[in-house]
Amino acid sequence: MKKLLFAMTTVLLMGSCSTQPGEKQETAANTTDNGQAAIENIMTRTSIRQYKDQPVEQEKIDIMLKAAMAAPTAVNLQPWHFIVINDKNTIKLLSGQQPTNAPLMIAVCGDTDKTTMPDGKGKLPDFWVQDVSAATENLLLAAHAQGLGAVWTGVYPVMERVAEVANVLNCPNNIIPLAVVRIGYPDESPEPKDKFKQENISYNKFGGKME
Repeated sequence: MKKLLFAMTTVLLMGSCSTQPGEKQETAANTTDNGQAAIENIMTRTSIRQYKDQPVEQEKIDIMLKAAMAAPTAVNLQPWHFIVINDKNTIKLLSGQQPTNAPLMIAVCGDTDKTTMPDGKGKLPDFWVQDVSAATENLLLAAHAQGLGAVWTGVYPVMERVAEVANVLNCPNNIIPLAVVRIGYPDESPEPKDKFKQENISYNKFGGKME
């Protein structure tokens, strides 16, 4: 058995050595660099509320939407719907008491018609909130990674606000707006906040200390 495992390992290693050693090291370095870049993108993202008078390219919108839909989702139900808004009048209506010069908004919504279990046995009516929240964060990070600024403006669970946004966007009853993300090229440079607090961490049980 040991000989068989050794032989299989050797074959796998030989297959992975099809490039030169220097190329392998470069690939490993690139992987590390990409990981660091991903962490840096998370740590430096901040809310942007002032934007340049510059439209957001469709290519960047597509990437944000793909990133949003790559979010984790309970039982892979993907209970979301995205409404892209670049009409100035609609943006004004959605802004309410907080006017904005954002050239783009994306309403991130839950679709309650997509909360039925794959086997048809029961529903997951409340998990859409978690799924759509994860999608919203992915969208924000993808915006930041592309040099855009964005801010998450909450809608759900303030039902009055939900009704207002749904009315403006002509949403059917099964489409529930969770958030409206304002997006554009930044016209401000706020410093990211350091939100790490050790007192918000426990180990093994609430209040537990690291051993």
